[in-house]
Amino acid sequence: MGIQGMELFAIGVVVILFVAVLKQFGILEPMSMEDSSDSDLELSTVRHQPEGLEQLQAQTKFTKKELQSLYRGFKNECPSGLVDEETFKTIYSQFFPQGDATTYAHFLFNAFDVDRNGSIRFEDFVIGLSVLLRGSVTEKLNWAFNLYDINKDGYITKEEMLAIMKSIYDMMGRYTYPTVRDDAPSEHVEKFFQKMDRNRDGVVTIDEFIETCQKDENIMSSMQLFENVI
Repeated sequence: MGIQGMELFAIGVVVILFVAVLKQFGILEPMSMEDSSDSDLELSTVRHQPEGLEQLQAQTKFTKKELQSLYRGFKNECPSGLVDEETFKTIYSQFFPQGDATTYAHFLFNAFDVDRNGSIRFEDFVIGLSVLLRGSVTEKLNWAFNLYDINKDGYITKEEMLAIMKSIYDMMGRYTYPTVRDDAPSEHVEKFFQKMDRNRDGVVTIDEFIETCQKDENIMSSMQLFENVI
């Protein structure tokens, strides 16, 4: 997989893996009639109860039935109503038994944990998923930028990009052909900054990131691939 391919993968992998996770745990299965009682998204036995259905419909681009289906799958796997980081890492490790998905899962978990409390609520999960699957190109790129911006200061540094790229190579490297060289992540980061750091100040801003991605046909194609998976 070449440099351009890894750049495309780095942005598109989030959606690919979440679709895989959803299907693995039956979250995308059709809703049966007896499940209609979940329409208000209430579950008295869980520790965290999500917001009302109407509010989540307003915050996402999912229909009522889609939200019901997503919630049933979520609560079946997470009866507490919350997903902690270790559970998140365990889910991802199942898809990459020959690689190490731990670090990438950590970065991805932080991108979904919007209130930084160490857990992902159903609301966090479904709002993020809505952006990835149904959002506009700009919304998806904003989400991807947030993933790369590890310390959430509004800039992507070379150190942050290298950490993300190393985590992706750790997770996928054994599946690539030819075998990935040890210096491949660093090479990718240099090419990334040559392309995106327009004013050469050593960091990439959200404006630089979005502008560059929007001019890349491969990245734009990846943004459209998973809009109809649910």
